[in-house]
Amino acid sequence: MSDLEFTDFQYRRRALRPTRRAYIKHLAFFVVTFCTILVASVLQPFGFLPVFANLDPNLSETAFLLNLPVYYALMIGDTVKLLLTEPVVLAYGLKFTLSLLFILTSHELGHYIACRIYGVDATLPFFIPTPPLIGPAGTFGAFIKILSPLPSRRATFDIGVAGPIAGFIALIPVAIAAFATFEQVGGEVPASLPEGTLVFADPLLFHFFASVNNINFEIPMLPNPFYSAAWLGLLVTALNLIPSGQLDGGHAIYAVFGERFHFWTGRVAFLVMIVLAGTGLYFYNSPSGILFAVLLGVMLKLKHPAPLDDAPLDRTRILVAVITLLIFILSFTPFPIQIR
Repeated sequence: MSDLEFTDFQYRRRALRPTRRAYIKHLAFFVVTFCTILVASVLQPFGFLPVFANLDPNLSETAFLLNLPVYYALMIGDTVKLLLTEPVVLAYGLKFTLSLLFILTSHELGHYIACRIYGVDATLPFFIPTPPLIGPAGTFGAFIKILSPLPSRRATFDIGVAGPIAGFIALIPVAIAAFATFEQVGGEVPASLPEGTLVFADPLLFHFFASVNNINFEIPMLPNPFYSAAWLGLLVTALNLIPSGQLDGGHAIYAVFGERFHFWTGRVAFLVMIVLAGTGLYFYNSPSGILFAVLLGVMLKLKHPAPLDDAPLDRTRILVAVITLLIFILSFTPFPIQIR
């Protein structure tokens, strides 16, 4: 038996089991998140229902802002009514909601199951609901919180990459369903898009599927719930795999290269994101990079916990690290949300 194997066995312990109260609390967050995603899914930009559709076109901006809470409540009420009375609207919303939650749940269960295998205490997945339109698609995603020390760099790596790998595998069938049901508006590329049109830039994985299915992304398409859910799943995967702080990519970098390398990759990633944020805002009117730069700035403040054993990874995990890098390349796009 090698020293690494002995160390892992030495530190391995049985993880604490969630209490009944914890199950109820996390299930409540999941149910609320399901509801907020369902409402957001049928509203633009991910759905086909226009936002604030019934407003008086002559309404002044001042009057709109002063009465915004009322208009927002009326819009949510109308949307819920359509979900309850129109089967087409409900079917669209359920396709999006179930697909997105399947991807997010798979991602977090990947982390959670890896924690259980290594005897690391962790919470059940926390799903974060947000009011529709205020948060992307009615949620800020999900996370688990690790409550005990990481036993080794091997455990750090396995727990870190298990989430994005599981989430990526889960979104593949969703992406296949998206391109199988892809409907384009017309057969010609428009000369220009209307001013203020929100455009989602497609990652490499989608370009691969488009080439296989002979689809031209320049031609507008009808709203597709599977496409939107898979697109968001890829965005979540790419963000989590950025090598910074306690993001999944940060765990992987720390496990592969050690603390010093992790320290510098986080700062380089932050600087690169600042450059991308400025470039995207100037050339593509893309505000998303600013939010991502803020996220990475926060990550720099979070010190990565040192594992109990610092032995290097084996060759198999180095190969998995290369596969994880490939997943990041397929998922990442520098300017995901653009306003034309």
